[in-house]
Amino acid sequence: MNYGMIPQTVIDEVLRRHEISETVGKYVHLTKNGKYLKGLCPFHSEKSPSFTVTPEKQIFHCYGCGKGGNVIKFVMEMEGESFPEAVKALAEDAGIPITWTTANTEEPSAFQKEKKILHEAHDYSAKLYHYLLLNTEAARPAMEYLTSRGFNDTLIEQFGLGYAPARWDTLTQALERKGYVPAEMEAGGLLSRRQEAEGYVDRFRDRIIFPIHDPSGQIIAFAGRLLSDGQPKYLNSPETALFNKSRTLYRLHEARPAIRRARQVVLFEGYVDVIKAWSAGVHNGVATMGTALTGEHAALLKRFADEVILCYDGDDAGQAAAHKSIPLLEEAGFRVRVSVLPNRMDPDEYISSHGQEPFVREFIEGAVSAVKFQLIYLRKSHILLEEDGKIRYLRDAVRIVARRDSPTERELLLKELAQEFGVSLDTLKQESLEFRQQEKLGNAGDIPAGSWNNVWNEKRTASKNPPLGAAHVNAERQLLSWMMQDKETALLVQQRLDDRFHVEDHAALAAYLYAFYAQNNDPDVGRFVAVLQDDRLERTASSIALIDIPFGERELEDCIRTIGRASLAREVERLTEELNRAQRAGDYSRATQMGIEIIALEKQRKQF
Repeated sequence: MNYGMIPQTVIDEVLRRHEISETVGKYVHLTKNGKYLKGLCPFHSEKSPSFTVTPEKQIFHCYGCGKGGNVIKFVMEMEGESFPEAVKALAEDAGIPITWTTANTEEPSAFQKEKKILHEAHDYSAKLYHYLLLNTEAARPAMEYLTSRGFNDTLIEQFGLGYAPARWDTLTQALERKGYVPAEMEAGGLLSRRQEAEGYVDRFRDRIIFPIHDPSGQIIAFAGRLLSDGQPKYLNSPETALFNKSRTLYRLHEARPAIRRARQVVLFEGYVDVIKAWSAGVHNGVATMGTALTGEHAALLKRFADEVILCYDGDDAGQAAAHKSIPLLEEAGFRVRVSVLPNRMDPDEYISSHGQEPFVREFIEGAVSAVKFQLIYLRKSHILLEEDGKIRYLRDAVRIVARRDSPTERELLLKELAQEFGVSLDTLKQESLEFRQQEKLGNAGDIPAGSWNNVWNEKRTASKNPPLGAAHVNAERQLLSWMMQDKETALLVQQRLDDRFHVEDHAALAAYLYAFYAQNNDPDVGRFVAVLQDDRLERTASSIALIDIPFGERELEDCIRTIGRASLAREVERLTEELNRAQRAGDYSRATQMGIEIIALEKQRKQF
């Protein structure tokens, strides 16, 4: 068996050379829990670990979001790569020679063809804009502006900056000469349809151009900063087949290695801020696409980081945006710190005025905790020179502190407030306790012993133990678990039950197991999962593989009997429906035949 042109021997060698706990450990902090390793899931937001790695079986599984599989699947999910791409990357990492082609021999779909054309058109447009910035007289004001903002030739080249002339059709004509269809380019966000006449015009005019990349580094959109008077000052590409603002972060493709190393990301508001911070050595910085931070952004960043530093503008709008982003990020499981820039400055202005080292020292390394920032932000809405203002501020401040999970953090923060305002610490503690009781936060953040199913995070009222499924469904899962571990058990089940599994996915896994062992493979869960090449089946298989009930002959017979009876009961139901239809149609001969078959199945079910 092979996948495209990748030999099965290579896939097997990749799985053998890569210990799953080591690969996952590069992305997720894992702690030992018996024979399992646990950590916070990198694929969704959670506060307690529901992500499990089983070194013995070389698989991972998340009880919260359901994702699971072997080391190849993990890399596919983390890096957004196809199966051949993930195998190639892991092979290169292990020093396995790449002697095959990963070319896809299947005919690409219409959507794939559309994306390929748009990727090529964006790449060509970026090169054109960059050339125009560096080589035309019309771009001189743009170069002078960039120079005044501290951009040197290296930064301009490294970030691929460009210039869109003030003319209406510079890019339009260039794309047409290259054979691109204007209507397709308009759908891809590069051109705009004329409002009062037929035809198309450039979407970006008289703007400095910032290319926007996807996680793999392909250009998918542009942002343009207007040089002349007018609005909007910044214009982004519209959402297209390539570009989704809520899922895209500026320069993530370049910042990702630094983010992973530090497990920390610095979040900026603007493209220029990211670039200037990069020049100051902050290589783990990204920015949103001129929109508010979303849950999708947070989930994307959670794959690589545990801490976020919000380095937004120092004006009221920037600080309000930071204040609004804190709960979203904390809900996603991040530690959050905030840079508080002085005099309403933005990061770019501060670096230009005060230098790179002070910026890094004061506002990256010196960023304050989220709760400290919330207390600073709260002061703006109270007049502390008045007694009533102090009282209202203290009540609101204590409410913020009361919501913190850590008793130690609450104690320290309340002590600071008590010292600053000359109030008894016991009084503030009592008020904090009352707030926590009102909002039912008495055990906030605590999880019952032995429970680390992510359902607890999402629904605190959920029961500790998930509801059990039908008996035959549990029996099928148990059988499949034993079948993955033992070839003889699988052969016995094949003889006794064959495809008589009630759940469709279970029947599919059984069929794959029969074929897997028929090819003289030994039991190997990680290798078996690699055979499936189906996301849903991989998740199901990895979940079933974690079932840890000791094998026993009696238990095996009980499972086979339970499934067999359920299968026969289902057949009885089907025949009963046919009997009823035959009676309604007046076909009494067929109805009699159905009745005989039902009686025979009922006897068989009792004897099973």
